[in-house]
Amino acid sequence: MKKPVRGTHEWASTITSCVSGCENNCHYCWAKAYAIRDGKKTPENWSDEVVDSNAVNKNYGKRKGTIMFPATHDIRPDNLHICCSVLERMLNVGNKVLIVSKPHIECIDYICNRFPMYKSQILFRFTIGSVFNEVLKFWEPNAPLYQERLSSLVLAYKLGFETSISCEPMLDNQIHEVVSDTLPYVTDAIWLGKANDLINRLTINGADKDVLDRAKELVELQNDENMWKLYEQFKNNPKIKWKDSIKQIVGIERPTKKGLDV
Repeated sequence: MKKPVRGTHEWASTITSCVSGCENNCHYCWAKAYAIRDGKKTPENWSDEVVDSNAVNKNYGKRKGTIMFPATHDIRPDNLHICCSVLERMLNVGNKVLIVSKPHIECIDYICNRFPMYKSQILFRFTIGSVFNEVLKFWEPNAPLYQERLSSLVLAYKLGFETSISCEPMLDNQIHEVVSDTLPYVTDAIWLGKANDLINRLTINGADKDVLDRAKELVELQNDENMWKLYEQFKNNPKIKWKDSIKQIVGIERPTKKGLDV
């Protein structure tokens, strides 16, 4: 029996990145934990971004299914043109690309105006785990604040691009406010998901006691009872989708093939 897919493979058949490390330096980052575990990075140098020249210069062929880009870093002003070079190589050959970001509005504006001819191949997915800047700043120290992310969503929507939201991880118990604010500008879906493997990842990533204590509070907020309440609240909304962390609690069928839930 095949195992259910999880994480990025719920959304995409393949994932692509072109930078090692990420200046956002989110405490809970899975890519950071994997890189540290594999000896490729340390907690201290994860935020030092290093361009992967092989990924930038390779020729991307037509792939089956959706490509998620980027997967292990973000699109930021400092790497925007490098990321767009990779995007162009993927889009030119007809690939469908899921662009995932905690968005800087200048980056989204540039991408939308550079690639209007590829609207049918692009789906934006902006990560927003809370409407509260204090919460975002705590968990995602160098990522844009709430209003900039919301404004990026509105911009992409008004320019005619397909849009979606990732609330994974949800960073508090007020995620209904993110849903309320973003729903009018979402053409695809809003994904809700727990903070996965949180304590383990934070430990690998070098989190201090304050971060670990706050993580324990978040884990308790995301207990099964509260996830059932969240599911009951939104189960009839066709634009709400559930990540694997919630599917397995409420009994939703979990796909075994990559990219079926894009």
